Amino acid sequence: MVDKSKGTLYIVSAPSGAGKTSLLKELLKKEDLEVELSVSHTTRARREGETHGQEYYFVSIDEFQTMVQHDDFLEHAQVFDNYYGTSKSGVLKKIDLGIDVVLEIDWQGARQVREAIPDAVSVYILPPSVEELENRLRGRGQDSDETIQRRMRDAFSEISHYNEYDYVIINDQFEVALEELRIVMLAQRLRLDRQLEKLDVLLSGIK
Repeated sequence: MVDKSKGTLYIVSAPSGAGKTSLLKELLKKEDLEVELSVSHTTRARREGETHGQEYYFVSIDEFQTMVQHDDFLEHAQVFDNYYGTSKSGVLKKIDLGIDVVLEIDWQGARQVREAIPDAVSVYILPPSVEELENRLRGRGQDSDETIQRRMRDAFSEISHYNEYDYVIINDQFEVALEELRIVMLAQRLRLDRQLEKLDVLLSGIK
């Protein structure tokens, strides 16, 4: 049974270009959810406009490997040429305080998290088509043709793991996909095992 005093851990994954980051950015603005996005550690270079501790904790490869050796990560993986990892203590502390936390990670990390926290709720975001996925990647205007082709190959591999998730959302119309993601999280709060304390008080006069 789920501990009703704890927060829910959500895993959200998607191939690059499916709109996952944009969806989560808008989702976090929803006042009725009150969820927090876990900030990962990464060895990739900081991009213009990014702040350490906000988008990521930017660390060197040596620092990252030391954290791996100390078992500091709930999950970690290599994505393209960089390493990414989720702080174990940071996430568990929030969950224990009753805070809902979202992990924006790939399928490799999702497997590791599900093994460590079996009651985590996982959501996979799919693009409406392969053609649209490529259009979105090209529309960014950030990558060379070679990089886009590599991202597409990686996307095919990533998408093949969609059936390992609890929920699948197709991001065709952004606002519809956003509402579907919001509904998934609201529905988790209506589960019986998360409302027992409230129901005991509500129904005490009826028993």
